[in-house]
Amino acid sequence: MSDAESVRIPKYRLHKPTGLGLVRIKGRDFYLGKHGTQESLQAYRRIISEWLANGRQALSPTPAPNAVATDLTINELFLAYWNFAEGYYVKNGRPTGELHNIRDACRPLNDLYGATPIREFGPRSLKAVRQRMIDSDLCRTVINARVHRIRRMFRWGVENEMVDANVLHALRAVAPLKPGRSAARDSEGVRPVPEAQVEAVLRFVPEPVAAMIQVQMLTGMRPGEVTIMRGCDLDTSGRVWVYRPAWHKTEHHCHDRVIYIGPRAQQMLRPVLKGDPKAYLFNPAEADAERRVVRHRARTTPLSCGNRPGLRRQRRPKRAYNDHYTPGSYYRAIQYACERAFRPPGHLARDENETIQEWKDRLTEHDRKELKAWRRAHSWYPHQLRHNAATRLRKEFGIEAARVVLGHRSAGVTEIYAEIDRVRAADVMAEVG
Repeated sequence: MSDAESVRIPKYRLHKPTGLGLVRIKGRDFYLGKHGTQESLQAYRRIISEWLANGRQALSPTPAPNAVATDLTINELFLAYWNFAEGYYVKNGRPTGELHNIRDACRPLNDLYGATPIREFGPRSLKAVRQRMIDSDLCRTVINARVHRIRRMFRWGVENEMVDANVLHALRAVAPLKPGRSAARDSEGVRPVPEAQVEAVLRFVPEPVAAMIQVQMLTGMRPGEVTIMRGCDLDTSGRVWVYRPAWHKTEHHCHDRVIYIGPRAQQMLRPVLKGDPKAYLFNPAEADAERRVVRHRARTTPLSCGNRPGLRRQRRPKRAYNDHYTPGSYYRAIQYACERAFRPPGHLARDENETIQEWKDRLTEHDRKELKAWRRAHSWYPHQLRHNAATRLRKEFGIEAARVVLGHRSAGVTEIYAEIDRVRAADVMAEVG
């Protein structure tokens, strides 16, 4: 068999006598419903995914894992679960990131099996959904987490008598992907940011963002903790300040989060302390006002030519600044600064005389891949700074001190954050080995 024949995907066809959609796999015809309808196309994608996940072997009808008949479909289960999740995954009146995770996890499920009755969804179907994730080039740990969220939706359905317990029991038979035992790629893991990259970015971010970066590196806070700092959450009476965030990642587990701030971090925070104790320390609106003042002072066009301060600002802009940075806006500020601090080399860079569209049109497919890899190597995100702090604390004070400062319940979690001091290990073995 030629290579072309070995990778050929069976086509979606019309069965003229009946007007049904049809796909033929290994000499067997699968009828898909009325030709051209959304349900028929969805059934086609589902069968092809199951066939690929089954190693291109012949398919047999999927047995119903339970004997209870129900007309509920996967789409109906997802909509009911989504209504529950919108009210459950909320913190301080705002939806958490778990909603986005649920939506991303269920997107391939709804695409392949949305119109499928729940009773017909079994382990082979779940593996087909997982194969779609692998084909999307997601890393192994992300795929396992998304499959777990799908099973959690079915568990909620069992709890609310929408799904038979046998369906959930069958889905639990699908084991998670193991390292090196599947086609899914493994991620490199989160690493601390090289200090040279941090120093380079500090020159291109607003002062509040620069302060947040340095405070994070010194204290090991999460991005969501440093962006919501307020004066009323700080106890400045002692030599070491104590910060108790108004909310944090693990508060729904009834965990207390206490962050200690030493003299070096205090120097970064004193200039941003405000008279109103409930005001956030890091305000993007104040940073934008300061940026406009600096630009106005550096202007070369005389004021008599118009464009005076405030003349061109909208009275009611469509997007107003928040009263504090969010993890998302904090992340975007750093990414924008990385693009300014690290200019791509040679032909990958945009010429000053080129428009953005002309630059994009000039790049070949190979250039785009090269540019993407270069930017990935020359950019970082706020959560990596927590790994910087963990690595430094572990090296200087030991794993237990790092665990307490980071707020972890077990040293095993801290091991993930802190890089192993291999230089120290080599020095030890040079003496004893």
